[in-house]
Amino acid sequence: MPLLSKDKSIALYAALVSFGTYVFIFGFRKSFTVCTFDGMTFGPIAYKTALVISQMLGYLLAKFYGIRFISGMQKVNRYKIIFLLTGIAWAAWLLFAVVPAPYNVVFLFINGFPLGMLWGVVFSYVEGRRSTDFIGAALAVSFIFSAGWVKSVGGWLMLQFHISEFWVPFCTGLVFALPLVICVYGLEKVPPPSPEDELLRAQRIPMTGADRKSLLLQYLPGIIAFVVIYLFATIFRDIRDNFSADMWKEMGYGSKPEVFTQTEIPITIFILILMGAVVVLKNSFKALMVAHVFILFGFIIAGTSTYFFTHQLLAPFWWMLWVGLGLYLVYIPFNSIFFDRLIAAFSMKGNVGFFIYLADSVGYVGSVGVMLFKEGMKVQLKWTQFFSQSVMILSLVGVFITLYAMYYFFSKSKTTPLMQ
Repeated sequence: MPLLSKDKSIALYAALVSFGTYVFIFGFRKSFTVCTFDGMTFGPIAYKTALVISQMLGYLLAKFYGIRFISGMQKVNRYKIIFLLTGIAWAAWLLFAVVPAPYNVVFLFINGFPLGMLWGVVFSYVEGRRSTDFIGAALAVSFIFSAGWVKSVGGWLMLQFHISEFWVPFCTGLVFALPLVICVYGLEKVPPPSPEDELLRAQRIPMTGADRKSLLLQYLPGIIAFVVIYLFATIFRDIRDNFSADMWKEMGYGSKPEVFTQTEIPITIFILILMGAVVVLKNSFKALMVAHVFILFGFIIAGTSTYFFTHQLLAPFWWMLWVGLGLYLVYIPFNSIFFDRLIAAFSMKGNVGFFIYLADSVGYVGSVGVMLFKEGMKVQLKWTQFFSQSVMILSLVGVFITLYAMYYFFSKSKTTPLMQ
């Protein structure tokens, strides 16, 4: 007798290969953030900030393009799309290394655009299943784990092999290339959703322009609410992700690259267990409400821990861990359970890719705007101060918007037939 049923075996397998795929994709994305590029500038702004903004602009354009491309993508030859997009991103890092600064800033944009499309491609393999909560949680926490691990690998390459900061991203990609090929091969072997999956979670289909417009008009107030919440979460995540090396250095941890992994692994494990546990809820509307509760507590944890830190009641290490946990409690539900259960609960005609790329496009507008505001207005704050003050303000506002979103979808459930 097998230890696991067929459905559970497929879920575990899909979780492992999707997690691995996105972790290794991340190796082509964020390793440069471990570098501080001290003393370098790009015109009136810091050179590293220019790199971050350039890459974000690439993501931003990809998210707007992805609203149409990902939501309408056919489920054939997706592995070719993954390899093509990753290959372009890796080639951009090679050009970044060989073209002198500051003229190489443009290659961050070229790197960001293809990478911004990849989450939607990978998630399309696993959405619309009874086990998507668990699989999606594994895929989503890859953000957390890989963000720390990739920085640790980049920092290790610099310390052990004395690699130039400009070559760190390309060399990190070299480390991750073969494992990525293996994981994508495994991802291609994931079977499609079963008829039972489609019955309980709604069939996921490519969307036309008319489909997208209809869905927006039908649920506009709720969509605006969760897009604003996601905007806050993206700003949190991007500042912490892109400038955590700077913040650790400001707090006295500059010579300890292992600290990135030490904070992210506990968060990864906790979030994976919490999000994966939602799979026991068969009723998708109840699961959607639980996702709202996670988001609400995420804002509370992020804001409260930051208040304690700013009043010297919490040590820097524990603040980075707790604020990270809070922000990912806000961010990860959208990338794992929120949209999948929203579609299933209200029997929407569509797919997760549409919602996530809609939210992501606005989120990256916010992130780029915050970066430009800090640099353009010459905000004289260290990243630690800027981040902590932003977290407290946005967390407070986020609590009220989350409560409104819960009220909206609860009210909508009274007038719309729900899938049980």
